[in-house]
Formats: sequence, C-alpha cells, structure tokens
Amino acid sequence: MKIIKNKYFLTLVGLVVWLTFFDKNDVFTQYELIQKCHKLDKDKDYYQSEIESNKTNLEELRTNKKSLETFSREKYLMKKENEDVYVFVAK
Repeated sequence: MKIIKNKYFLTLVGLVVWLTFFDKNDVFTQYELIQKCHKLDKDKDYYQSEIESNKTNLEELRTNKKSLETFSREKYLMKKENEDVYVFVAK
C-alpha cells in the first residue's frame, strides 16, 4: 500500500501509460511503422531484382537479332513484308 501512495511510482506509472497508449508515437503506431518498413524493404528487393532482369533482357535484345525479332513479333505483332499475322485468343 505504501508503494501505491509514492508520488514517484505514480508518476512513473502515469508516464508509462501515457507513452504506451496516448502519445502520438505509441507502441501500436511504432509496430505499424515497423511492419510498413519491412514491406517496403521486400518491395525494394523485388524491384531491384526486376531491374536486373530487365537489364539482362535489354542487353539480350540489343545484341541478338533473333531474340529482337521474336520479341517484336510476339509483343508488338510486327511482321515482315508479304506476311500475314494471325492472333489466337485463348478463352
């Protein structure tokens, strides 16, 4: 009972309660920010790997005429002279 009447103890308990629940940087907000930071790190890793993959593909298209032709035919439906292009749509 004596510890409950101690003003320093009450002040400490009040401060802990305030910082845990009512402050703008409370525990729950910090947890959400940490989760968001982890998600952004994962997104960063994904996009960096995609950039590397695209750089590799771009270099392949710049150096290999056959792959450039295949890419342009499949992606942009380009064709040579005197050719017909048929597009089949899968349902």
